[in-house]
Amino acid sequence: MSADQALRQRYRRPDAPTPVGDNATLRTLLDHRSVRAYLPDPLAPGTIETLIAAAQSAPTSSNLQPWSVVAVQDPVRKARLAALAGDQKHIVEAPLLLVWLIDFHRLIQIGAARGTPPAALDYLESFVLGSVDASLAAQNAVVALESLGLGAVYIGGIRNRPAEVAAELGLPPRVFALFGLVVGRPDPARPAAVKPRLPQSAVLFHERYSPAEEQGAGTPDYDAALRAFQREQGLPERDWSDQALERTRGPESMAGRHVLRDVLHGIGFALR
Repeated sequence: MSADQALRQRYRRPDAPTPVGDNATLRTLLDHRSVRAYLPDPLAPGTIETLIAAAQSAPTSSNLQPWSVVAVQDPVRKARLAALAGDQKHIVEAPLLLVWLIDFHRLIQIGAARGTPPAALDYLESFVLGSVDASLAAQNAVVALESLGLGAVYIGGIRNRPAEVAAELGLPPRVFALFGLVVGRPDPARPAAVKPRLPQSAVLFHERYSPAEEQGAGTPDYDAALRAFQREQGLPERDWSDQALERTRGPESMAGRHVLRDVLHGIGFALR
């Protein structure tokens, strides 16, 4: 598939933009899909280390590198984590779960050894920095694994019960499991498809932000495109706008994550 074909598949719109070039990197990025059906095959030796090398090649603010990863391959531990993350069966099915951490423990230990407590870590900015750096690293790993013919899906449900996840992984204070990433070889008998995204008119602004009413102009078309995708995949049909409102209507829609600030305070994140 060419980059142009992959881009049109991504938007499912006749006015989809035309890529300025065509190469393997563009095709890998444009062809991304979340994989939730895996073969049980173990990963080749060295796969985890290669993915982490790709992750560590991502940018990191001030070279602080405030993240770590726990690679979980034990089936019993994966099953326990799957239960904590909403009983997502692909966590159990795939051979690997990577749990990405905001990790201030390392910096705190360095400070303690030198008698200089890193007080800046108590501020919300530092937590945001850790979130950004961990996410950049994880996405680098996703691009790398997809280039190797593997598939992945992010697991936000790892934040549903953060205290229990921390206990399962043996996390010290000031270390937080931000999300999981399931990794494995996609099952060709149950292929994943490329989910369409909002048109660029909804997310791309030139020079200044556009009013919300202008952003919404493409939403009905996108609702229709997503319904077509759902129909092809045998999924219940529902407009994106309805789904988005359902997921953001209030604390009852957050799968327990509405108490996250209290949990973070409890494990030492001051968030000043």
